[in-house]
Formats: sequence, C-alpha cells, structure tokens
Amino acid sequence: MLVGPALRRCAPRGHGEVRDAVTVCPFTSHAVVQAGSARVTLAGELDWDTAPYVRNAVAACLAERPTSLRLDLTDLSFCDCAGLGALLEVRTSALRAGVDLVAEGIGTALARLLDLTGTGEVLTEGGPTTGTEPSPPPLPLPSGGVPTRRDADADADAATVAQSPLRDLLA
Repeated sequence: MLVGPALRRCAPRGHGEVRDAVTVCPFTSHAVVQAGSARVTLAGELDWDTAPYVRNAVAACLAERPTSLRLDLTDLSFCDCAGLGALLEVRTSALRAGVDLVAEGIGTALARLLDLTGTGEVLTEGGPTTGTEPSPPPLPLPSGGVPTRRDADADADAATVAQSPLRDLLA
C-alpha cells in the first residue's frame, strides 16, 4: 500500500481578518496487483503536491507487468491541472507498457475538467477519439437568431479547441 499525506497552508477569511492555519487534506493512493490485474485507488485531493504519489503507485504496479490497470477515482475530491497531468502520464505509461487502462468512478468535477481540456475520452473506457465522431451540435444563436461574424469566429475557435493535438499526442 502506498500512502501519501499532503498538508496545505490556507488563510481562512472571516469577519475581515486573515490568519494562517494548517489544514490537513489527506491524500491516499492504494496499489494492488493480483492475478495479472492492477488496481490503483486514489482518494482526497490530487494536485501538485500529491501527483508524484500517483506516478509512484502506477510505476510500482506496472513493474509487476499486469495485463490491465484499473484506476479508481471514486473518492477523489479535487483534481487540478497538475493532477490531470499525472492522470494523463498514467495513460501514457500504461500504453507504453501495453497495459489496458480503465478509469472508473470519475466524479462530476473531474469529468468537467476532462471535458474542458478535451481529454474526456482519453481516460474513459471509450479510449482516445479517432476523429470520426460526429461534431457536437452548434451553440444556440443570440436572441435575434441571425448568425453574426462573432458567432462564426466563436464556432471556429471551439472547433479548433475540440480537435486539439493533445488527443493525438496521448493516443
């Protein structure tokens, strides 16, 4: 079992005063390999301080040469961009090792982060996108219903972001 605590310094604000306090935001990573199947369970806040624990847990699992890796994110309460980077590194490591990766228990906040960054299908069972999926429906037009040049530019920008090369790099 690999466990990693993280301490976070915060400044609570109440009644106009600011004071320092130390809040414990526990993070744990639990890794198990049995019968050729690996499982890494993450709980707590996945951020800059705790991302190395994810990398270490997955590296320990992959060293055992499993055929599949399940990443349980059910109890993950927070994930920032460093945490997302660690999750994407897990995907890359699993691909390089020839191990099937399945992420399960993706909560609403993490799903939103994955959606905003265009990496949603990279960590889900659907795998990376192939570029042949139908495009999403267009956004509703302003109240007048007449498309403007600004609407066309926004649609073009959204299409560019949706076809980010990040997906190609992680495939």
